[in-house]
Amino acid sequence: MKTELTAELRSNLFFVCSLIEEIGRQRKLPRSVVVKKLGRRTLRQQLEDADILHCEPIAKVADDYIEMLHIPEGDYNNLEDLQYRAPDVWTIGQVYARLVEDVDEGDLAVTIQRVYGKWTDKYLSDYDLPIYWQPRDYIAVCFREKKIY
Repeated sequence: MKTELTAELRSNLFFVCSLIEEIGRQRKLPRSVVVKKLGRRTLRQQLEDADILHCEPIAKVADDYIEMLHIPEGDYNNLEDLQYRAPDVWTIGQVYARLVEDVDEGDLAVTIQRVYGKWTDKYLSDYDLPIYWQPRDYIAVCFREKKIY
């Protein structure tokens, strides 16, 4: 059963997805790795606390989680050698939040893990590909069918 998303929960989901992107950029990690490092318990807590967490700059909140969870630095850099300018963390956070909302089956933390753990993360993190700016229903269909059209 799909989660009933209030305006507050929708905003919290957007913040958490943007935070995942910020941590990934700071630590040079694929977003799927960031989500694994956060874990389901932390994701649930972030979804609950996002209305408080967003009072701080997102870079500081990311720093706090990096330190608290000992998130290592990697060598994944999807911002280098781009043909076009990279979208900001808020733009990508919105893309992921909409996808999580569209494919949710009742537990947002589990759905976040599914969305970021799937092959779509590779495509949504390649900013030279046009998928991240496609309509949300197109991205959801691609996710469900495990195929880019």
